Amino acid sequence: MHVAHLSLADFRSYARVEVPLDRGVTAFVGPNGQGKTNLVEAVGYLATLGSHRVASDAPLVRMGADRAIVRAAVVQGDRQQLVELEINPGKSNRARINRSSQVRPRDILGIVRSVLFAPEDLALVKGDPGERRRFLDELLTARAPRLAGVRSDYERVLKQRNTLLKSAAMARRHGGGTGRAGDSALTTLDVWDQHLARVGAELLAYRLDLVHALQPLADKAYEQLAPGGGPLALEYRSSIGERIAVASGREELFAALMEALGESRRQEIERGVTLVGPHRDDLVLKLGQLPAKGYASHGESWSYALALRLASYDLLRADGNEPVLVLDDVFAELDEKRRKRLAELVAPGEQVLVTAAVDDDVPDVLVGARYVVEDGTVERA
Repeated sequence: MHVAHLSLADFRSYARVEVPLDRGVTAFVGPNGQGKTNLVEAVGYLATLGSHRVASDAPLVRMGADRAIVRAAVVQGDRQQLVELEINPGKSNRARINRSSQVRPRDILGIVRSVLFAPEDLALVKGDPGERRRFLDELLTARAPRLAGVRSDYERVLKQRNTLLKSAAMARRHGGGTGRAGDSALTTLDVWDQHLARVGAELLAYRLDLVHALQPLADKAYEQLAPGGGPLALEYRSSIGERIAVASGREELFAALMEALGESRRQEIERGVTLVGPHRDDLVLKLGQLPAKGYASHGESWSYALALRLASYDLLRADGNEPVLVLDDVFAELDEKRRKRLAELVAPGEQVLVTAAVDDDVPDVLVGARYVVEDGTVERA
């Protein structure tokens, strides 16, 4: 799969730009702050419906504009599709495929597949658990776009359950846990426990399978980037504790979640928030016998984060639809040996998009098209 053409309107710094793209390597070169990352961010947005740089859509729309449009011609084998996303901050985004009638944004997931590595990925190693959960869930959705619905269902159920917990907490404070309002909230909470455990067990099962598949690929990638620096290990740490080790299927995970929810209910009502479920889990990254967070050096952390992305890339390739690989301002942060190893690993990719401040930051082995990005223009060198 590759993107043959990228078109942006009122996206970030671009009022309008048209960028034809080839298979193989394409490098966007220019001084910092000129819009290189904006181009690859747009590709990533089509793939994930989110930005790797910001949490909301508002910064994606050019100042003074009401909306932004990202459009790409995508080629997979003999088939070409045109996918378009209209970004409307504060409103529902809109999507189209082949200029047809409007579809849900999540219906375009899977048309563009990408793996993006950027400086922000250091948060995978050094940041909060939410960064690692997002990494897992975005990769799950890239492999199976229908799982976007599972994630959405879980978030909806979680929101409703938290609302009920707050209602139950208020009823308890004002009525000692008795009365019609308190009884109603607790009865309804029993129902939402079932919903949360059912959808949570499905999401949890997919995450566990994913971590199992990623482990050897990430370890291999780290060894290729930093020979002798491992081994690397991925450990899924669940809010249901040791129950995760003995639960072997969805039904057992459902039962374990129900048990854990029952045990934590009193504390949850006191705090008015759900304390058990996939939204509280973490992916613990280990280097040797120690957790990478807090122990890995800066260079090791970079290599670890990059190994996770390369493992994701290999996993998606193994599924039969090679993704676009995006390396955003990566090579300047690597020493010469790691830079060379990384370049040799990614050079054979069907489509590799690279951003760099200067030509010298792009390794010689990455031969391909060059675009100069400066003063709001994108011109082929």
